[in-house]
Amino acid sequence: MSKPIAEKFAALALAHVRREFPNIMQHAMAGPADIVGPRAAHPIFYGSYDWHSCVHGYWLLARLVRRYPDISVAAQIARLFDEQVTASNVEGEIAYLIRPEARSFERPYGWAWLLALQAELEQHASGSGRHAAATLRPLAELFVQRFKAFLPLSDYPVRTGMHTSTAFALRIAADFAEPNDPDLYALMRDKVIAWYGDDHSAQAWEPSQDDFLSPTLMEAECVRRFLAPAAFSAWFAEYLPHAADGAPASLFSPARVSDRSDGKIAHLDGLNFSRAWCWRSIASALGDTHPVSKRAREAANDHIAASLPHVAGDYMGEHWLATFALLALEA
Repeated sequence: MSKPIAEKFAALALAHVRREFPNIMQHAMAGPADIVGPRAAHPIFYGSYDWHSCVHGYWLLARLVRRYPDISVAAQIARLFDEQVTASNVEGEIAYLIRPEARSFERPYGWAWLLALQAELEQHASGSGRHAAATLRPLAELFVQRFKAFLPLSDYPVRTGMHTSTAFALRIAADFAEPNDPDLYALMRDKVIAWYGDDHSAQAWEPSQDDFLSPTLMEAECVRRFLAPAAFSAWFAEYLPHAADGAPASLFSPARVSDRSDGKIAHLDGLNFSRAWCWRSIASALGDTHPVSKRAREAANDHIAASLPHVAGDYMGEHWLATFALLALEA
């Protein structure tokens, strides 16, 4: 990760987090009175084409300005948080979510990203980020309670490369739960072990045309996040026993993106970034001398090279891809 790339990513996010349209809403309506537009429903997170992309657009900006405090748009980012993350706007977001029709709104992907945003803001020592952390906390707590209510009901994981992935949700939400809510973290850890602990010889039948996550590698990265390195290494040896030989081959080859103006096909650039993130994290956990690590890092580099030139260029990618590129580059 470099400062010029940070500048580029920040400019992209600033251009879309308050762009209301085009917009695809996940919105259940009980009657005609519930017919509303994005800004009326979500006074903070109405931009970026959809609610979850707007949330992680804010996460991206908060992270970049913390990592690069002298970034040229630092004042714009501070102003954005001061103007948007207000007590009244948080109350508006909560009012939408406590409707009975919104029980499963953004479950679990948006839930996890909101907690990741809160975790990032909690690391800001002062300024607009620190103020936003305090202001946003009631919304984060709502999603903590939703996770605590939902996970005991979740007998099965969701093994997908899309937004419903339980592996991604618990992985990204762990960064909030571990330092802030030990009970939630323990609940997540127990679920990860129950869901994935006995998995072995993953077939890696991927990618699917709509994937932006690797179902196979995302599970491994989720397990890595909750296990000690030695325990993870032992689990990984059973899960992908031929990884050192580059098998399954599908996990080591970047996905081809045939049409970046198609929102679903553009997901495949995100798949390349999320695979790179997972491979780099897995390699770090296994250590430099592990037989998988060199091949994993090479695969990560290939995946990043395939999609980094395409973070900008069409709004179907511009409204979200920089977040996943950042995850890959920072891993």
